[in-house]
Amino acid sequence: MIAKEKEINEGFSGASMNTEKDSGKEGMFANQEIKDLYEQSFKVLEEGKIVDGTIINKDTKGVIVDVGYKSEGFVSKYEFRDYDSVNVGGKIKVLVEQKENDDGIIVISKMKADKHMDWEETIASCEEGKIIKGKIFKAVKGGLMVDIGMEAFLPASQIDIKHVSNIYDYVGKEFDFKIIKINPQRKNVVLSRREILEEKRNKNKIELIQNVEDGQMRKGIVKNITDFGAFIDLGGIDGLLHITDMTWGRISHPSQILAVGDEVEVMILQFDREKERISLGLKQKTANPWEDIEEKYPVGAKIKGKVVSIMPYGGFVEIEKGIEGLIHISDLSWTRRINHPSEVIAVGDTVEVVVLNIDKDNQKFSLGLKQTEHNPWENIDTRYSVDSTIRGKVRNLTNYGAFVELEDGIDGLIHISDMSWTRKIANPSEMLKKGDLVEAKVISIDKSNKKIALGIKQLQPDPWDKVKDKYIIGNIVKGKVNKVAKFGAFVEIEEGVEGLVHISQLANKPVEKVEDVVKEGQEVEAMVIKVDQSERRIALSLKDAGEVKKSEGKEDEEKKEEPGEN
Repeated sequence: MIAKEKEINEGFSGASMNTEKDSGKEGMFANQEIKDLYEQSFKVLEEGKIVDGTIINKDTKGVIVDVGYKSEGFVSKYEFRDYDSVNVGGKIKVLVEQKENDDGIIVISKMKADKHMDWEETIASCEEGKIIKGKIFKAVKGGLMVDIGMEAFLPASQIDIKHVSNIYDYVGKEFDFKIIKINPQRKNVVLSRREILEEKRNKNKIELIQNVEDGQMRKGIVKNITDFGAFIDLGGIDGLLHITDMTWGRISHPSQILAVGDEVEVMILQFDREKERISLGLKQKTANPWEDIEEKYPVGAKIKGKVVSIMPYGGFVEIEKGIEGLIHISDLSWTRRINHPSEVIAVGDTVEVVVLNIDKDNQKFSLGLKQTEHNPWENIDTRYSVDSTIRGKVRNLTNYGAFVELEDGIDGLIHISDMSWTRKIANPSEMLKKGDLVEAKVISIDKSNKKIALGIKQLQPDPWDKVKDKYIIGNIVKGKVNKVAKFGAFVEIEEGVEGLVHISQLANKPVEKVEDVVKEGQEVEAMVIKVDQSERRIALSLKDAGEVKKSEGKEDEEKKEEPGEN
């Protein structure tokens, strides 16, 4: 039994002992009188009513409350907003939900009593449209709960003018709210902070439109950032701060300078009252560093700067705040073949450069790194004169030739056509390989395009220079078949000199296959029937040589048959 029931039993027990000697009707009347007096000492409780209570016990789960009834009630600690401040002996109001449950204990609720009392007080002092101060104390599904003397609901859509990504950021903060709905049946209140902000914004907008002028300085909050700029809330109207008006220097994205929520002072560049559009500037707050750039950095001057960015086509160098110049990839080295600027420079490097060109109107600054050094191509012809012989190492092979390194950064090209007077070379690798040390003759030098042409075959006389005089049409020559094709056979008549016997010139009768008449390696005699020195071609004929040989044989026979002189 709980304490109060124990008292009742003890009271009845005492009364029985005191009246033990009494008998009959008098004793029964005395006991009933005591019981009635005891019953009258308790409050008359009604379910649904709010009563005063005293905390008589507290533990980790909640408190025991005496409401003046024959049994106490229990209130969970979760019904208190600050349970740590609750003390035994403290007074609270509770709502009687049930006089007795199955265990004979009264069911009470502090939270429901608070809500009922808060509601009555709120209804007495509030109405829809009224501004009231409150503190957000927790987040719930769909919004926030606000303490305005009672619990009120703030929908997520009514928290702010801007989109709220995290409603928990508002918990614990105090604001002014507008009551937009009171529901007496459900006993709830709906609030809006957004409407207060919108009203304030509209008021500020009217004031701003009346007073704003081009050239004014205004403070605002960065509302949104895009690739092309940032929108600044000036307090009623949003203005656009374009990326080109953020700094005199170069940036790739507005986020390099600004962040959402930043307070920034900007200049009003242009205000279109009709369309309510405002263009803003940040760089205009300071002097244009490009104004006297030609005087500070004349063309040809050597200056120092810091590499701040690298692109495939070159590197950007910051000369001073707001001034950047471009070193084009072609201006990084006189001699090196550079595929990417990162082979020469890196972000953060301090470099010395030469001013090549300044375009103040378009704010373009051309710089050169190689121009700080001597150009080795200026006197290249004095070191490698035409017709001189050089020695160098094969640095690289391509389909069209071989690059030979003459000195550090200076290469010459031996074209495939300049490798042999006589051999038909399909690929330079047939004659050379990477790393070979070769000797060649300088054929030509192109200083402007940084090209040197070399030749191997030019080290020897061209055997075709004497071909026309040596091989006369009608002469019979001897040679060896070194290649057979469908259209004829190539015959080497001397080292480096070939003649072609066309299939039609193999025999007097039609030939289907060249191999039926001649084979590779076979020694043959042929007649020279055509010489084209410019095209380096000699046409030969086996059948004509055969006819000559046959004719000569007949003459010899005739001479033998002639009668001798008597």
